[in-house]
Amino acid sequence: MAAAAAAAPVPEAWPELELAERERRRELLLTGPGLEQRVRAAGGRLPPRLFTLPLLHYLEVSGCGSLREPGPGLAQGLPQLHSLVLRRNALGPGLSPELGPLPALRVLDLSGNALEALPPGQGLGPAEPPGLPQLQSLNLSGNRLRELPADLARCAPRLQTLNLTGNRLDSFPAALFRPGALPLLSELAAADNCLRELSPDIAHLASLKTLDLSNNQLSEVPAELADCPKLKEVNFRGNKLTDRRLEKMVRGCQTRSILEYLRAGGRGGGRGGGKAHGPEKEEARRRRRERRRRESGEAEDEEVGDAGRMLLRVLHVSESPAPLTVRVSPTVRDVRPFIVGAIVRGLDLQTGNALRRLLTSQTKLHEELCEKRTAATIATHDLRAVRGPLLYDTRPPQDLKIVPLGRREVKAKDLVRQLQLEAEEHRKQKKRQNVSGLHRYLHLLDGKESYPCLVDADGDVISFPPITNSEKTKIKKTTSDLFLEVTSATSLQICKEIMDALVLKMAEISKYTLENKEDGSVSDTEADALSGQLPEPSANASADKAGNASLVVEQVRVVDEEGHLRVVYPSKTDLGFAAPHVTVIR
Repeated sequence: MAAAAAAAPVPEAWPELELAERERRRELLLTGPGLEQRVRAAGGRLPPRLFTLPLLHYLEVSGCGSLREPGPGLAQGLPQLHSLVLRRNALGPGLSPELGPLPALRVLDLSGNALEALPPGQGLGPAEPPGLPQLQSLNLSGNRLRELPADLARCAPRLQTLNLTGNRLDSFPAALFRPGALPLLSELAAADNCLRELSPDIAHLASLKTLDLSNNQLSEVPAELADCPKLKEVNFRGNKLTDRRLEKMVRGCQTRSILEYLRAGGRGGGRGGGKAHGPEKEEARRRRRERRRRESGEAEDEEVGDAGRMLLRVLHVSESPAPLTVRVSPTVRDVRPFIVGAIVRGLDLQTGNALRRLLTSQTKLHEELCEKRTAATIATHDLRAVRGPLLYDTRPPQDLKIVPLGRREVKAKDLVRQLQLEAEEHRKQKKRQNVSGLHRYLHLLDGKESYPCLVDADGDVISFPPITNSEKTKIKKTTSDLFLEVTSATSLQICKEIMDALVLKMAEISKYTLENKEDGSVSDTEADALSGQLPEPSANASADKAGNASLVVEQVRVVDEEGHLRVVYPSKTDLGFAAPHVTVIR
């Protein structure tokens, strides 16, 4: 008996689950070297106890080579889940049981697994009623998928971003492009697959803005692609197109030129075989495009006079006397890989309550578009204190040093520990479970062996996303020029969309300040209390002779270690918002 008792397996401990249950946490991250052994002991599944935490909004389990399936109980046990990140595991060949229904899920990341198919019962969820009715972002990149579920659009009808890069797909299901199937889909990435054809029905994606089908086996591009009313960026490089002229254009021309060529009847495939359409067909196509614009809410409003508009003048890198560059280290790939930067000059946030309005707007962006910083994080800096070029890198917690806003220099690991203690004390004082301020984002670093950071030319860390900025680049009331950064572990497109929203908000606040002079302003001390991470801009806006308020948005280049361009913001496809009182001058 004693020997048998001694030989009995000891249940694996899950202290993270105990802590999450005790503190009624809404976010949980499981990663690190000890995770693989515990999951293996659980049969290659997540522990059943995890599915007894119904308050969870965010769950991430990453880098676990022994995780083959989530396990039963996820859908029933986590009904409030907003974000589910299961990347770089060993999920596959299917999902058993299927994930859904998850009625509140908005972000699903299954990238870097071993998924081969997602058939009914072993996929994302049921189609009727929709298993993922609120899903906005789906990342299936880096798997082994040979086909997509035919009912994907019915399962996730509100999908906005779909990443299929690096699979083995040879076609899209016809139902994906059925009229009205995915009315909100704005980004479709399916590079590095085996796609042989693209259906003309892709024109039914009324909200499509970005299409990446590079490095496939396409021989033709349907002319109907030019009918997508919002399409601004396409990538067909690495395909063997039969139309030699189009082949050259996709390697070196802008999207507008490619679409105009297709619209004029170029031999991209489909209508006309290279012959120009007659006036009747061209007029019919024009009417179709107008109808789609109306259906997608993009019908042009009546022209608004230029007087009283806010002017955003884009300053290109080639026009800047001292352009700012951000170099990205390859080590950020597995931590927080995406970053977009921009410079805004000429803000007046010293007058009235403009500073408070901006801080409130940034907080709202963090809560909503940034999904409480789980999707992305905003940081703003006083440009005068920023010494470029900048390096976006990672460092171990014990090596990363920063002077946080309102604090002395500290190592990242000690700062996180201090904030955890403050959060616990805050809970006790307020006698409630939730915490406020940047304490709410500490869970995003749980289990990370390295932390992301932005380093200036002096070697000083000026940003530690998603936690804090540095006191060195803190924005004061006298600040007029700002460096903005948006980082994300999810998507480059999310970074761009949030940067668009931030710049638009700055423009609106600056215009309001110019037109409504107010008394009173926010002090630097008050700004610290309001901002948490986000510092506060302020300074002197300008107006042209016609009375239009004006800001300058200067491009910032993000390059890789060899100096190759990764992204520049704002590009020609950015700042495309339809704001009636804002005009972008490029």
